[in-house]
Amino acid sequence: MRRLVWSLMSVAALALAGCGNSSPSSEGGAEGGNAAQTPAQANQITGQVALRDAADVSPAAKLDLTLVDVSTPDAAPLATKTVQPANTLPISFQVPFNPADVNPNGLYVLKAVLTDGDRKYTPPLQTQVLTKGAPMQVNIQLVAEQTAGEKELAAFTAVQKQIGGMKISSGTKLEDKVSRGWQVFREAGEVKFIREEVDYGDKGFTSTDFAYKDGKPWVVVQQKKSSKDAKPTSTERAAWTADGNLVLKTNDQGGKSSPLSDDEAASLQKQAQTILGLATNGKGK
Repeated sequence: MRRLVWSLMSVAALALAGCGNSSPSSEGGAEGGNAAQTPAQANQITGQVALRDAADVSPAAKLDLTLVDVSTPDAAPLATKTVQPANTLPISFQVPFNPADVNPNGLYVLKAVLTDGDRKYTPPLQTQVLTKGAPMQVNIQLVAEQTAGEKELAAFTAVQKQIGGMKISSGTKLEDKVSRGWQVFREAGEVKFIREEVDYGDKGFTSTDFAYKDGKPWVVVQQKKSSKDAKPTSTERAAWTADGNLVLKTNDQGGKSSPLSDDEAASLQKQAQTILGLATNGKGK
C-alpha cells in the first residue's frame, strides 16, 4: 500500500514539473501571436469608395488611391493603386504596403481620386489611416468637383451679373439680309462684355453674350432661335483659359446636352474676335 501511494505522489510531482517547464514556451507563443495581430504588422489598407451623390460614371473612369505621409513635405507615396474601369460603385479595395517603411510618428492619409473625362471626384475631407490610432479599414465618400469649363462658366456668370454697373455703348450694322446690333460693356477702359443680336431673316436669329479677358475671347454663350421673340432651339457654350485652351464646349438642345465640336467652338471664338473689332473700330478696347 505504501509503495502505491509513493508511486502516485511521484507521478503528480512529475506532472507539476512538466507543467512548469512548458509554461515559458506557451507564453512565448502567445506573445508571438499578439505581435502578428498588431497594426504595425498589418500590410494593407482596405475599405470601400462610393459617391455621396448619385452620378453617371462612364466605363472610362479610373480610381487612383495613394497612401502618403502628409507630415513630411514632398514625401514619396508609401503605396499606390489604380482601379480601372471604376464605373461600378461602391468599389472595394486593398492597398498593400511594406510595414517596414511606416514611420510611427507620421501622419498617413489615403487619397482617393475618381477621374471620368474632365470630371474629378474627391473626398471633402482627408482620410487618415494607419498611425496615431487611425483605422486600417475605411469607407470613403467622393463628391464631384467643378470641371475647368464649369469654373470658367461660373466666373462668367458672376461678371454677367455686374455689367449693369459698367460703362455702356451700342452700335448697329445693316448687311445684305442681315441686321446686327450690339452693346459694349467696359470697365476701367477695357471691354469686358459684348451682347450681340443678329437677325438673319428667314434663316433665324441669334442672341450672343461674349466675355473677354485682356482683349481675348474668354466665354461665349449663344442662343439660336427661329425669330427674335421665339424660344431658343439651342444654346451653345464655349470657354477658353488665359493661355487659349478650350475647356468648355457644350450644346444644349431639346433638353439634352452634347459636346460642341471643335470647329463649332472655333466658329464662336472667331465671332467673338469679329464683333470685338467691329464694336471697337478695330481697337479691341
